Amino acid sequence: MRAKGANNREKYKSGKGGNGFKRAEGGKEKAQKKENRKLIINKCPKKLKKEKTNSLEAEEAMSEATIKDVTRIQRIAVVGVGKMGSWLATQLLKFYEVAVFDVDAAKVKALSGVKVLEDLKELERFAPDLLLNAVSLQNTIQVFEAVLPFLPEHCLLSDIASVKGGLESYYGHWGRRFVSSHPMFGPTFSNLAQLSEENAIIISESDSEGKEFFRRFYRQFGIKLFEYSFDEHDQIIAYSLTVPFASSLVFAAHLNKLTVPGTTFRKHLQIARGLLSEDDYLLAEILFNPYSLPQLEKITQRLEFLKHIIRGKDYEEARRFLAQLRRQIL
Repeated sequence: MRAKGANNREKYKSGKGGNGFKRAEGGKEKAQKKENRKLIINKCPKKLKKEKTNSLEAEEAMSEATIKDVTRIQRIAVVGVGKMGSWLATQLLKFYEVAVFDVDAAKVKALSGVKVLEDLKELERFAPDLLLNAVSLQNTIQVFEAVLPFLPEHCLLSDIASVKGGLESYYGHWGRRFVSSHPMFGPTFSNLAQLSEENAIIISESDSEGKEFFRRFYRQFGIKLFEYSFDEHDQIIAYSLTVPFASSLVFAAHLNKLTVPGTTFRKHLQIARGLLSEDDYLLAEILFNPYSLPQLEKITQRLEFLKHIIRGKDYEEARRFLAQLRRQIL
C-alpha cells in the first residue's frame, strides 16, 4: 500500500515543486471577511435584537461562534476545485483559513482569498485540521494515498463522493478519523444562492467531530440533512440519482430533432441537456453504482406493463395505473 501510495503521489504532483504559499489574485481583506460573516446560521435570541446595530453585531458573533467554536477545525485544505470543490472552498473561506490544490492551474486562479498549494508536499507546512477530497470518484483513493504522508495525525479525512463504494474499507484500513458526506445538489441544476430545498447526506460511521462540523456547515444554507451508513447511502443513490439519470439518458437517446416540441418535451430536453453537460466520469460514477441495475430492472418492468396497457387499449387498467402513480407522487 505504501509503495503504491508513493507512485500515486508522483502521479498526482503538480510538477511545479514550488515552496511556500502563493496567495491567489484578489486576496480577501479583513473587512471583506467581516462582511461575509453576516451570513446567519442560527437566529439570534430576541433579546439581542433590540436595536439594529446591536442585532447585526450579535448575529455576526453568533454566526462565527456557531461554525467555528464547536470543533477544533480551523485550517482546511481542499484538493480538487471543480464545480463543487470551488463552491465548498469559497463558502468555507468565510470562516476558516483555506488552502487549495488542483492539477489544473486555471481552476485555482479562479478562486480568490485562498492559499494556493503549488505541490502536495506543502500540506505538511499548512498542517490542515481537515483535508477535503473533492476530486472525481475514480481519483478519490489515489488522492488520499498522495496526501497522507503530508498530513498531521489529527487531520480529519473527508470526501464528498457521490458513490461511496470502497471508501469504507479504505478508511478502516488506515484507522484515520474521517467524515464522509454527499451534498445532493450541484451547480448545474441548483441555485447555489438558495439551497433551502436541497438535501445532503452524512455517513453515520463518520467521526463525531466531523459530523458536527458538516451538520453546522450544511444547515447554514437551510439544507435538509440525512444520516445513513455507507451501504445505505449507495442504495439510496441508486434510486434517487440512477433512476432520473437513466430516464434522461433514454430520452436523449430517442431524441428526434424533427420533433415539434411541446412544453413537457422542452422541459425534459432542458433536463437532459443539463445532465449531459456534466463530466462523463460523474455520470459513470452514478450509473456504475452496484445497486443501479436492480433499480433499472424495476423501470423496465413498469415500462413493459405500460406497453401492455397501450397494446390492449385498456382504459380501466390505464385509470388504475394512473391513480396509483398519483398516489405515489402526492
